[in-house]
Amino acid sequence: GDQVWMQENLKVTKYVNGNEIPTGYNNSEWSDLNSTQTGAYTVYDDNESNADTYGYLYNFYAVDDERGICPDGWHIPTDDEIKELEMYLGMSQEEADYNSWRGTNEGSKLAGRADLWNDNDLDNNPEFGTSGFNFLPGGCRWASSGLYSNMGESGFFWSSTEFGDGAWYRYLMDINSEISRTHGSERLGFSVRCVKD
Repeated sequence: GDQVWMQENLKVTKYVNGNEIPTGYNNSEWSDLNSTQTGAYTVYDDNESNADTYGYLYNFYAVDDERGICPDGWHIPTDDEIKELEMYLGMSQEEADYNSWRGTNEGSKLAGRADLWNDNDLDNNPEFGTSGFNFLPGGCRWASSGLYSNMGESGFFWSSTEFGDGAWYRYLMDINSEISRTHGSERLGFSVRCVKD
């Protein structure tokens, strides 16, 4: 449509003003970041080689920080901006506004790199990878345990739109060609995609 999206997950270690984004937290420290609402990033399984492919995982405190994590001229997409992308790929407004799994094969269209996904419905859809968005199964870091999970199976990315004590995000899974829209804790570690201003 009229949007320009980054084709890779974000992999920055500093805010736009040059301040370092904290990292290096163990599982319990990660889950306790809500007490100070500290922005942080991490790499899946604390293995830097994973960042080369999947980028970093950020909690929402980093996403929402006024110093910004997207480069100048780019920003974290709002929930509505992600809906605009989803509707361009074929969802109706009613589907886009719904919570949980929605659409038909828009998740397959958003995904890329079939070699990284578990072989299942998502990458077996004939529309797999056709959008050029190239979203990958980079997994996540859970809020309450700080554990890493779901690499190869699922990919998650934040919106900038808060909801209750959390924020909206999108979720792709190997067993489903649709896209899930849901909200969760600001302590979760998810991928980030930026959209051009």
